Amino acid sequence: MSLVAVPFYQKRHKHYDQSYRNVQTRYLLDEYAAKKRASTRSSSQKSFSQKSFSQKSSSQRASGQAAFGGTTCSICAKRLSTDAVEEEEYQSLVAAYGEAKRERFLRELAEMEENVHVARSQAQDKLDKYAIQEMVEDKLAGDRHSYLERMRRAPEILVRLRSHTVWERMSVKLCFTVQGFPTPVVQWYKNGSLICQAGEPGKYRIESKYGVHTLEINRANFDDTATYSAVATNGYGQVSTNAAVVVRRFHGDEPWHSVGLPIGLPPSSVIPYMHFDVQFLEKFGVTFRREGETVTLKCTLLVTPELKRVQPRAEWYRDDVLLKESKWTKMFFGEGQASLSFSHLNKDDEGLYTLRIVSRGGISEHSAFMFVRDADPLVIGAPGAPMDLQCHDANRDYVIVTWKPPNTTTESPVIGYFIDRCEVGTNNWVQCNDAPVKICKYPVTGLFEGRSYIFRVRAVNSAGISRPSRVSEAVAALDPVDLKRLQAVHLEGDKEIVMYQDDLEGDVQIPGPPTNVHASEISRTYVVLSWDPPAPRGKEPLMYFIEKSVVGSGTWQRVNAQTAVRSPRYAVFDLADGKQYVFRVLSANKHGLSDPSEITAPIQAQDMIAVPSAPGRVLASRNTKTSVVVQWDRPKHEEDLLGYYVDCCVAGSNVWEPCNHKPIGYNRFVVHGLTTGEQYVFRVKAVNAVGTSENSQESDVIKVQAALTVPSHPYGVTLLNCDGHSMTLGWKVPKFSGGAPILGYYIDKREAHHKNWHEVNSSPIKERILTVEGLTEGSLYEFKIAAVNLAGIGQPSDPSELFKCEAWTMPEPGPAYDLTFCEVRDTSLVMLWKAPMYSGSSPITGYFVDYKEEDSGEWSTVNEAATANRYLKVCDLHQGKTYVFRVRAVNASGVGRPSDTSEPVLVEARPGTKEISAGVDEEGNIYLSFDCQEMTDASQFTWCKAYEEVADDQKFRIETVGDHSKLYFKNPDKGDLGTYSVSVSDTDGVSSSFTLDEEELERLVALSNEIKNPTIPLKSELAYEIFDKGQVRFWLQAEHLSPDASYRFIINDREVSDSEKHRMKCDKATGIIEMVMDRFTTENEGTYTVQIHDGKAKNQSSLVLIGDGTLSCELFENCPHFAEYLHWDVTDECEVRLVCKVANTKKETVFKWLKDDVLYKTEALPDLEKGVCQLLIPKLSKKDLGEYKATLKDERGQDVSVLEIAGKVYEDMVLAMSRVCGASASPLKVLCTEEGIRLQCFLKYFTEEMKANWYHKDAKIASSDHMRIGGGEEMAWLQIYEPTEKDKGKYTFEIYDGKNNHQRSLDLIRKHLADPSPWESQYAFPVSNPPFSAQPPLPKTLNLTCTVFGNPDPEVVWLKNDKDIELSDHFSVKVEQAKYVSMTIKGVTSEDSGKYSMNVKNKYGGEKIDITISVYKHGEKIPDISPPQQAKPKLIPASGSVLAQ
Repeated sequence: MSLVAVPFYQKRHKHYDQSYRNVQTRYLLDEYAAKKRASTRSSSQKSFSQKSFSQKSSSQRASGQAAFGGTTCSICAKRLSTDAVEEEEYQSLVAAYGEAKRERFLRELAEMEENVHVARSQAQDKLDKYAIQEMVEDKLAGDRHSYLERMRRAPEILVRLRSHTVWERMSVKLCFTVQGFPTPVVQWYKNGSLICQAGEPGKYRIESKYGVHTLEINRANFDDTATYSAVATNGYGQVSTNAAVVVRRFHGDEPWHSVGLPIGLPPSSVIPYMHFDVQFLEKFGVTFRREGETVTLKCTLLVTPELKRVQPRAEWYRDDVLLKESKWTKMFFGEGQASLSFSHLNKDDEGLYTLRIVSRGGISEHSAFMFVRDADPLVIGAPGAPMDLQCHDANRDYVIVTWKPPNTTTESPVIGYFIDRCEVGTNNWVQCNDAPVKICKYPVTGLFEGRSYIFRVRAVNSAGISRPSRVSEAVAALDPVDLKRLQAVHLEGDKEIVMYQDDLEGDVQIPGPPTNVHASEISRTYVVLSWDPPAPRGKEPLMYFIEKSVVGSGTWQRVNAQTAVRSPRYAVFDLADGKQYVFRVLSANKHGLSDPSEITAPIQAQDMIAVPSAPGRVLASRNTKTSVVVQWDRPKHEEDLLGYYVDCCVAGSNVWEPCNHKPIGYNRFVVHGLTTGEQYVFRVKAVNAVGTSENSQESDVIKVQAALTVPSHPYGVTLLNCDGHSMTLGWKVPKFSGGAPILGYYIDKREAHHKNWHEVNSSPIKERILTVEGLTEGSLYEFKIAAVNLAGIGQPSDPSELFKCEAWTMPEPGPAYDLTFCEVRDTSLVMLWKAPMYSGSSPITGYFVDYKEEDSGEWSTVNEAATANRYLKVCDLHQGKTYVFRVRAVNASGVGRPSDTSEPVLVEARPGTKEISAGVDEEGNIYLSFDCQEMTDASQFTWCKAYEEVADDQKFRIETVGDHSKLYFKNPDKGDLGTYSVSVSDTDGVSSSFTLDEEELERLVALSNEIKNPTIPLKSELAYEIFDKGQVRFWLQAEHLSPDASYRFIINDREVSDSEKHRMKCDKATGIIEMVMDRFTTENEGTYTVQIHDGKAKNQSSLVLIGDGTLSCELFENCPHFAEYLHWDVTDECEVRLVCKVANTKKETVFKWLKDDVLYKTEALPDLEKGVCQLLIPKLSKKDLGEYKATLKDERGQDVSVLEIAGKVYEDMVLAMSRVCGASASPLKVLCTEEGIRLQCFLKYFTEEMKANWYHKDAKIASSDHMRIGGGEEMAWLQIYEPTEKDKGKYTFEIYDGKNNHQRSLDLIRKHLADPSPWESQYAFPVSNPPFSAQPPLPKTLNLTCTVFGNPDPEVVWLKNDKDIELSDHFSVKVEQAKYVSMTIKGVTSEDSGKYSMNVKNKYGGEKIDITISVYKHGEKIPDISPPQQAKPKLIPASGSVLAQ
C-alpha cells in the first residue's frame, strides 16, 4: 500500500494520484519497466563480449609475431596483411551492425514510449470516467440504502393463531397474519418439532398468500392433539404465535375466593437467574367437568421485563405433585399466557391445580380446584370407574395392581372388581380374574417374560359393571434381580469384565433349594409367597414349584402343577377359610429338581387390614357465596387410608350427592358449586383398600353465604348544600356490607394543600347525610368516609373532589343525590333518587333524567316533560351496553345543576333473575311473594308501593322467613291497585316489581273466596243404577274425602238414615258415597239430594226422579246393562283380550272403551247386537297399565264395568302370555357374528317382564361383558363375546308360566366355535344379499332384492359409487312388509355399471353391503365371472346418543 498522503480535496472529490490508480494500469507500467531493464542488460553483455574477443585476437597476433622473432616471409607477410585487412573489414561490419541495431532499438524504444504515453492518456481518461461513474453509483447506493433502511423492520404479527377443538376425522385450519421487511420466513412446529410436509404426505398443507399463512391438518386424529407454533423470521427479528388443537373422540361468574387446602408444594429445584415481576391478569376458576370431556386451564400473565429468549419457569401441580406432559395433558407457556390442556378427562385428573411462575424475584402462584364427575354408566345404577391405577413389584410373570375405589353415594355398594390386561401393541383385553376381587389390590400372574402390559379395572355392584378405569402406564415383565446378579471382575490395569454371578459358580447341574420363603402379603382371597433364589443356581434357566399343606394333614399338594413359575414370588389362591397352611418351594432346571426349601410358619388367609372406622365430628363453616369449608376429625383406626369422600345434602331432602369423586388425603375440604342461600348438611366417610367406612355423623345445618368481612368503602361523596360556614355531605352505601349490617360511618376532612386528616365525628353515625360545621369561608376541603360493621372498620373511600366553602344563593335547585338502580333487565331499568337538600328560591316541581353510553360525549334526556316522581323507568335501552345517568331538578327559576354522574350500569338481566309472584295462601289471604337465594346476614327486604317504602300497618303485613318474603293485603280493594316493588340490600342489585291491576285483583279475590268458602270437588254427580234383582243404587264420587268427612241423604226434603230400606255406605279412600234401595215405587219418586261436609268445605248434588207409575219397571227392564262384567284372556297370538257381555241395548245405545277415564280409540266399534264386546291389547307392556272401563249409555240409563290392569292382574297376564310363548318357542339357533356367537330363540312375543333365564351346564347365566342377555319383541338371545373352549357345553333357554317351565336346549360344540358364517348386526342387518355382479342383456330391467331386519324398523339408503341415488323412472325403490327391500333399474344400459351399496341403519347401528354390476352390450366378450356370492356386510356404528346411553 502506498504511503503517499492524499490531499483533503482529493479525498473529498475522490481524485487519485498515480499510487491510487487502478491495478490494471500499474501492472502495465511495471511490465514495461521490466522488459526495458531486460533489453538493456542483454545489449551491454553483447558489447562486452565483442570487445573481449577483439582484444584476444590482437594479443594472439602480437604473440605470434613475437614467436617468430620478427622475421616474416613474403608469403606469410602477405597472408598476415590480408588477414589484417579482413579483420578491419569485419570490425567495421560489426560496428556498422551494432550501430544499425542501436538505431533500430532507439527507434523501437521511441515508438514504445509513444505507445506508452498514448496508453497512459487513454487509461487516465478511462480512470476519470470510472471515478465519475463510481461517484454517481455511490450516491445512488447511499440513497437506496437509506430508503431500504427506512423500509426494513422486524416481523410483526397482526392476527394470532386461534385454538381449536374438533372431532376426529375433521380437518382443521390454523391461520395467522404477519408483516415485515424483508418478507419473513415462516416455519411451523408441533410441540416444538418442525413440521415436515414430506414426512407425512397429504397430512399437512402449508400455504402463504399476501402475508396470511395457513396450516391445514387433514382428517385430524387423536394424536394431532398438540400445541402448534408458527415462527416468522427475517434479518431484523423473530416473532412466534401458538395455539392448542384438541381432537375429541365421540363417547357420547364471580371469582372464586376459596379458603386454601392444606397442601404444601415442594420448593423449586432450579430458579431462573433473571428477576421477573409477574402479575396475573386472568385466572382460571373452579372447574366442573365430566369424564371424557376436554378442558383447558389458562391464566393470562403480565411478565416484566418481557424478553424473548429468557422467561420465568412455569410449573403446574395437581395437589402436591408436579405435573409433566403426557398423552393426557399438554402444557404451554408463552405470549403472555400459561395453559394446561386435557384431551380426555378422567377422575384421576380431579384435584387442586396450582400454577407457579418461578423466577429470581420470587414465586407467583394461583390455585383452583377441578371437579370431574363420573360419565354416564353403561348400565343404569352401575358404579363409577375406579381410578389412580398403579403397578408395583413387576417381575418375569407377575405384577401387583392397585387402585382407588369410586364414590358410590348415589349407587349401591361395590361388591368387587375385575382386572383386565392388554399386551402393548395390541387391543386384546383379557380379564384376569373370574370372580370379583373385593379389595383394591390384585396380583396378576401368567405374564410372558419380556413383554409389556397395560392394565385397567372395572367395578361391579348389584346393578352391573362400571366403565373401565384409565389404563395404567406400561410395565415390562422382567426380573429386577437379574441386574443384581451382574458382577464386575477386575483384570490387569483398568480393565474389567462384567458377567453374571452364575458364570463364577462353576459347573452346577441341579440347583439348590430356595431360601427365605415367607408370606409377603396376606389377604382373605390369596397369599403372596416370596423367596430368595437358590445359591448356587446354575447357568440354566430356573423355574419354581410351590407346594402347600394343611397344618396337621401331613400331605403336600403341588400348587402350580400346570404352569412353572419363573419369578421368586407367587400368589396362591383357593385357600379354605379358617384353615392354616404351610408352604415350601422347589427350584428346577433341565437337569432336575432341587430339594424342597424350609417350611414356612403356619399361614391363614385373612384380611390383614380392616375397614377404617368412621371419621369424627364434622364441622362446616362459611366461605363464599357458593362454597363451604368442611373439616372433620380423623378416624380412630386409620389403617392404610387412601383418603376421604365428602357428601352433601340439602337440609330436609335426604338426597345425598357426592362432593368429590376422587379420595382426598387431608381432613379439610372446600365444597364448591353450592346454591347461594340454600341450607346444607355434610357427612364424610374414610376409604382404604378394603372398602369404605360407615358415614360420619352429619354436620350442623349451614346456610351458604359469604363469610363475614369488613364492608367495602362508601362512594359517591356529594356536596348537597353550603351556607359559608358548614357543608352538608351525602354519600352512597358500600356495595358490599361484608355479610353483617353496617353500624355507621366515620368521616374525615382536610383542607386543601394540608397533609393531615382530621376526624369529623368520634362515634359512628347511621345516616348517610352529615353537616360538617366550623369551616372557613372561601377555603377548599376534601372528605373521605369509612363504614363499620361487626367485623371492623372498612377501607375509607377515595378522597372527594375539593369543595369550596361558599354560600349557595342561586335561585335554581341544587343537585339530586343517592342515584340508585333496580330491576335491571335486558332493555330497561328503574332509576331512583332523592330530592335536593337545597331547593332554591321556589319549591321543586319536577325532574329531568339524562343518560348516555359510557365514554360517549353527548347526553340524552329520557323524559320530555319533567316528572314529579322521584323514580323513572328507562326503556328502549340496548342489551349489553353500559350507560351512565344524571338527574336535574326543576323549579320556577329553571333547571338546577345536575347530580353527580352515576356509576356505569350494564343493561343486562342477571342469570337466574326472579320476579314477584302473586298468590293466595291456605287461609285465603292475598299476598305478593319474592325469593332471594343470595341473601347474607346483613340483607333486608324492602317492599315499596310506587317506589315509596310500605309503612301502612292497617293495609299491609310483611312476613320474612329466611330468603322468602311476603307482602300480605289485609283488606284488598281498588285502593290497593298500583306498582309494587321489592329490593334486597347487600346483594348485587336483586330487585323486582309487580303491577297489580284490576283484572289481577279480581282473580285473586275470587280465588280467596274459594279458599275461605271451599267446595268439595266431585268426580261425578249423583247418579243411579239398576241391579239384577230390581235394587236401585244412588251414588256419587268426590275427588277427595278426609277421614273426618260427613254426609246426608235427603229425599223430598226429608233426611233419611242408614236402615234396611236405605242401606248407605261411604268409602272415604275412593270418595264414593252410595245408598241402595231394595225396591223403587211411585212413592219414592221425587228429589234425591246428598250433602257433604269436610272441614270448612261442603257440596251437594241432587237428582229428580218423576214417572207415571211404571218407573220402577223401566229402570230395570229397559235400561242397558252388562250381562257379564269385564274379564280377560290371552289369544293364541299372544294378545290380551278384554271381554264383556251386554244386554238391553238398542241402536241408540252408546258403548265406549275408556282407559284412565280417557276415551280409548279402537279401529271399529263393537256390534252390540251380538251381545259380546272385546278389546285386543297386542304386545302387552307396562305402558298399558291402567284402569279400563266399558260404558253403556242411552236415554234410558247407563251402566259401567271396570277392570284395572295392575299388580296381580298384570302379573297373571304376563304368566298367561308366557304360557303361550313358551309353547310356541322355536328351537335354539346358533348365529356367528363378528363379536362372537349368538344363541337365538324366536317366540310369538317376548318381554323382559317374562320370567326367562339362560343356563350353561345347568348353571344360571348372569348378563356380563362376556355373556350378554337380551331380546326383542319376537326373539330372546344370548350373545357370547370372544368364545373360548370353556364356553362349550349345553345351553338352555327357560321360560316359566307360573306352573310349568318351557325349555329349549342346544349343545354348543367346537364346530360352532370354529365355523365362520356371515356376520349379522345386532339390531339392523340384511338377511339376504343381492348377487355380486350381474350381466343383463340390453335393454332389460334389473331388480336388486334384499331382506332386512331391525328393531326399530331400520332406514334404508341406496348408493351408486358412494353417492345417493336420485329416485326417478329409471331408479325405483320398493319396501314390502317392512322387511323386503328392492330397487328396480329400468332400461339397463352400460352407464348403469358400477358399485351399488345399500345402507340399513337404526339408532342402535346397522350394516352396509356393496355389490358390483357390470353391463355389457350385445356381442361384447364377457369375462369369466365367479359364481355369485353373498356380499359381506360392513358394520355401521350406532349414533353418539345411543353410545352414551
